[in-house]
Amino acid sequence: MKTRFPLGLLLFLGVAALAARAQESFDAFTERVAADWVRVRPQFATQAQYFSGAEQDALDRQFVATDPVGLPFDPAARQATLALARKIRSELAAFDRAQLTPAQRISAGVIESGVRRVLKLAPLADHFFSFQQFYGVHVTAVNFLTQQHPVRNRRDIENYLVRLQRVAPQLDLAIAATRAQGEHGLLLPRFILVAVQGQLDRFLAPEPAKNVFVTSLDERAAKLADLSTAERAAFVASAEKIVRDSAGPAFGRLRALIVAQIARANDDAGLWRLPKGAEVYAAALRANTTTNLTADEIHAIGLREVARIEGEMDHLLRGLGYAEGTVQARFDQVNDRAKPPADPDPRPAQIAEYTRILRDAERRSEALFDLRPRAPIEVRREPPFTEKNAAAHYSPPAPDGSLPGIFWAPLPTPNSDSIWTGVGMRSVTYHEGVPGHHFQIALQQELPEIPRFRRQGVFGGSNAYTEGWGLYAEKIAAEAGWYDGDPLGRLGQLNAELFRARRLVVDTGLHAKHWTRQQAIDYGIQPSEVERYVAIPGQACSYKIGELEILRLRAKAQDALGPKFSLKGFHNVVLRTANVPLDVLGQAIDDWIAATK
Repeated sequence: MKTRFPLGLLLFLGVAALAARAQESFDAFTERVAADWVRVRPQFATQAQYFSGAEQDALDRQFVATDPVGLPFDPAARQATLALARKIRSELAAFDRAQLTPAQRISAGVIESGVRRVLKLAPLADHFFSFQQFYGVHVTAVNFLTQQHPVRNRRDIENYLVRLQRVAPQLDLAIAATRAQGEHGLLLPRFILVAVQGQLDRFLAPEPAKNVFVTSLDERAAKLADLSTAERAAFVASAEKIVRDSAGPAFGRLRALIVAQIARANDDAGLWRLPKGAEVYAAALRANTTTNLTADEIHAIGLREVARIEGEMDHLLRGLGYAEGTVQARFDQVNDRAKPPADPDPRPAQIAEYTRILRDAERRSEALFDLRPRAPIEVRREPPFTEKNAAAHYSPPAPDGSLPGIFWAPLPTPNSDSIWTGVGMRSVTYHEGVPGHHFQIALQQELPEIPRFRRQGVFGGSNAYTEGWGLYAEKIAAEAGWYDGDPLGRLGQLNAELFRARRLVVDTGLHAKHWTRQQAIDYGIQPSEVERYVAIPGQACSYKIGELEILRLRAKAQDALGPKFSLKGFHNVVLRTANVPLDVLGQAIDDWIAATK
């Protein structure tokens, strides 16, 4: 007897089958294009250990320098990367997103945002600068090889030497591009170029045998049990020869170009000084905040937040007996009184205190978070090469467990104002470590339900999400009472929040309102920070804009769910969604609200 099914059921089953095939096809698509995107970025492939066997080994021997947009300097490689971005965008557009699961729609948004950013910024790439003091090619090359290229065995050292040999030709491509920029009047401000020259002078000062490319290899190779003393000495000698004959001279050529450009540059700070400056800054704001907020709108938000936070600080300062002078002047008095003497060297004690705060934060976080990373985190001092110009920052754990998450603390000279975090030690630890970047970034790597390409940030991410979460982590610590009984720590937290609000005012002031470097300093921002905003336009705006959006989404969920709202549940959604553009995060929260209702 033949079974008959209603036509409606047959149609339903057919549609369901098509949807299932579309989902499977989409997952296969994401795996394929993610792998293609990694293959054109060999340093990323090494950091992520994305492949295995011969393919990974081949990528571990490549070194490709890229501009601030993320495009190679080599013309053929540049065109191939842009062609790949257009191909991915076209294939992605062919999927009907209504047929995808919510998680797949998030993945589609992440891929779309990543390739769109490259394609939108590529025509403006010559207005961004490849040799600035924070993420310049000369900095990233040194940091990658000395800190991130693995040295686990003899083959890793062989690959290191191949890569080190490739630094000079890649640096020369970047030098040529920067020279062409200068010939068209596109120059960094003089004070940025002077900072870069200082970095290059410090790099070139030691003899080749004492160069960081050589000494770091020697130190790491010494830890390999299966490497004889003679083999280690031979590898180190090879590195020294490459530095003497190839890498060192290339850095010298870069220094010569920077010196020549210093003579032609002036101290105008903002992008307004360049042709297309307003267009470039608008694009930088969109890329960094993942919003359509204009410079004027962000400037106004900053002024409003500055006024609110200064009001809270004024109340606390008066309670501590500081009633006279500006909020900043009174805070500085409090901070200066907490400063340790220069002798004995306070830096070991500072690292120890950062570590104590970190461990305490891990314990306190249990009450606020269901999700906590398995990977450990530790505090390390920023390497001397970049320490003078560095800000505190976080680097993620290696997926294979060979490196923990690291909170890097710059401590260049004892008692220096530029490194004294003071009463803000807790807030910076919460931001860079727990529950800030370590929770967000390390968890992103560990959660099995997140596709691998998103766990490892193959298509980049939203700086507004990452830094917004870091600033939200500072805020949630205050909301949860972590500063109870510690008014100085609370002042440090508010001062850190004030700093991010001032960034909105200063970044937009510099690049859209013709502020000078000195105006920005006078507004309450340290010179090294002002120079960071000049060198990386729009990035400083991502922190506060991202935090405000996360707080807005939390309030929206609280209003919509009432007693069903769970703070841990909200944190679960934000962290499980992982690093996404802010509009994609908003969609994830809307889906959670609907499901919870």
